[in-house]
Amino acid sequence: MEGGQHRDNFDGRKDANANKSTRGVLAADGPPQYGVDDPSDGSIVGEVRNFDSDVEKRKLAEGEANFHRLGWKRLTIVLIVTAIALGSLGLPSAFATLGMVAGVILTVGLGLVAMYTSYVVGQMKIKYPEITHFADVGRLMFGRVGYEILGAMFVLQLIFTTGSHVLTGKIMWENITESGICAIVFGVVSAIILFIIAIPPSFAEVAILGYIDCVSILAAILITMIATGISATNAPGGLDAVPWSAWPKDDLKVAEAFIAIANIVFAYSFSLCQFSFMDEMHTPTDFPKAILSLGIIEIVIYTLTGSLIYAFVGPDVKSPALLSAGPLISKVAFGIALPVIFISGSINTVVAGRYLHGRMFKNSVIRYVNTPMGWATWLALDAVITVVAWVIAEAIPFFSDLLAISSSLFISGFTFYIPAVMWFLYIKEGKWYEVKNIPLSLTNALCFSIGVIVLGVGTYSSIQDIINKYAANAVGTPFSCAVAR
Repeated sequence: MEGGQHRDNFDGRKDANANKSTRGVLAADGPPQYGVDDPSDGSIVGEVRNFDSDVEKRKLAEGEANFHRLGWKRLTIVLIVTAIALGSLGLPSAFATLGMVAGVILTVGLGLVAMYTSYVVGQMKIKYPEITHFADVGRLMFGRVGYEILGAMFVLQLIFTTGSHVLTGKIMWENITESGICAIVFGVVSAIILFIIAIPPSFAEVAILGYIDCVSILAAILITMIATGISATNAPGGLDAVPWSAWPKDDLKVAEAFIAIANIVFAYSFSLCQFSFMDEMHTPTDFPKAILSLGIIEIVIYTLTGSLIYAFVGPDVKSPALLSAGPLISKVAFGIALPVIFISGSINTVVAGRYLHGRMFKNSVIRYVNTPMGWATWLALDAVITVVAWVIAEAIPFFSDLLAISSSLFISGFTFYIPAVMWFLYIKEGKWYEVKNIPLSLTNALCFSIGVIVLGVGTYSSIQDIINKYAANAVGTPFSCAVAR
């Protein structure tokens, strides 16, 4: 079945509403209508409900206006906030495991692949504007079962990412204060801050904080680079004495290699939230500008961060990388990185909350979070997501493995194999083996293969490494007062 046929079955309107969300449509010749996103026939848009109350009409109009204010420049900022955060802090350690050559090749190569699959996600959103989350893609592919599976993966990945920010915040407070306070307290403090910043439900509002976030992470990385570079230069033998290697570390095990690769994959997870962000754009067709801008910025920053800090510190580089800057400078770097730790983390809570809140109140203006009940339910959901993220951070209290298991289980799909399947089923025109389609068919086959390999081998490696660390007492126990790493 070709893409056009799928589309007819999917929304029944083809291109009539290509540039606006059909979740809440203000009819030009009648009262406001609201689409039901859980119809029995497996499509996204089913029957509609009329809102007769003047209050409901006004709240619906306000909600639609509030949730469609995002332009491509703000989209770029929001994507940067979600992308260039914790991922960059794990890269120097990945380079130390894989070696400089493989580290650079994988960072650049996976970045280019992620840019392409993100473009496919954007194409999918333009062709099927009713899609607001990856769960909707699951329904399009496999009906209700697909919707529930991808919806669960979507929410779990977002909560895992928020959990990694809780853990990073915990490490930050421990590093800055050097106090004897139980580490669980620092985790709770981090979770509370993430909860508060996640209160605004609109991405346009979060994008304003994103400017602070961007300056924060870039400044923290730059300070770490400068500090480690000066330290290496002043050490006996200078930069020449730093024992970095172009090749993988000796006796490298498969599990170690794939944890390093999964950490690089985690750094390119921006397509996960792309449907949600594009749903708030006033001109969705502008998305390629944001993808191109973000992709180039990410590849440059990640490659420089991973290679330079590894070259300055050597195989003993720590994860997160800010810990390698020395006792005093690491405190300064963590202090400057404080906004990115909490602003970036809170966006994941907002995206998960928007998806769940939309499902819970799909036929009500409550979903727009502009009524007392809307705010009450939103705050409650925000709190629940934050608590679950805190539990995950306490249960897996080590940075690299938390990123790796998250990447392997979920990002492998959202960034690689699911967009590849979308292209084969819904984007391509004609047969995959036609001459005009061969280059893109091979490209998407490669994307699918990368995703499946990371899913299988990466998940095994992450679980095995966690088991090995616990067996060797190399990490603290869950929910303990021990210092997290």
